[in-house]
Amino acid sequence: FRKASCEKTGAKDESYDLVIANHVLFYCKNVDKVLKEIARVLKPGGVFVCSTYGSKHMQEISKLVSAYDKRIALESEKLFEKFGLDNGKQILEKHFSNVERRDYEDALIVSEAEPLVDYILSCHGNQKEYLVDKFSDFKKYVEKKLRKPMKITKEAGVFICRK
Repeated sequence: FRKASCEKTGAKDESYDLVIANHVLFYCKNVDKVLKEIARVLKPGGVFVCSTYGSKHMQEISKLVSAYDKRIALESEKLFEKFGLDNGKQILEKHFSNVERRDYEDALIVSEAEPLVDYILSCHGNQKEYLVDKFSDFKKYVEKKLRKPMKITKEAGVFICRK
């Protein structure tokens, strides 16, 4: 195992049998450059496995928060648009000869407000700007919405790519 920059690993050509990127490609500044580097360091027949999520991932939470205050965005950018389940195969096929998508079927059933509110406050968006002063009110709003447990979509999966 070795830690390195995604865009320039410093590894020799064709030196790895396997490269894994677990929910990381959408954070990279230049996904194409990263994928070129991964293809370069993989041995012939090597495997690249990368996980990501799709546009429907946890959509119910975004709708819940937006219904409370339309100004709130739980993410500063839609990372799945940069690299996600919907566009990942097309992006990866530019660099790998065989790309297979495998979805992970899953969902959350949430019945308690506190963990959901904590999650919402931990997101990378602007929610703290609008919720900190209204925390008590927002928590009561979520508690009311959770009188009946909420099913939350988890749309995630992996791409398995062969060189």
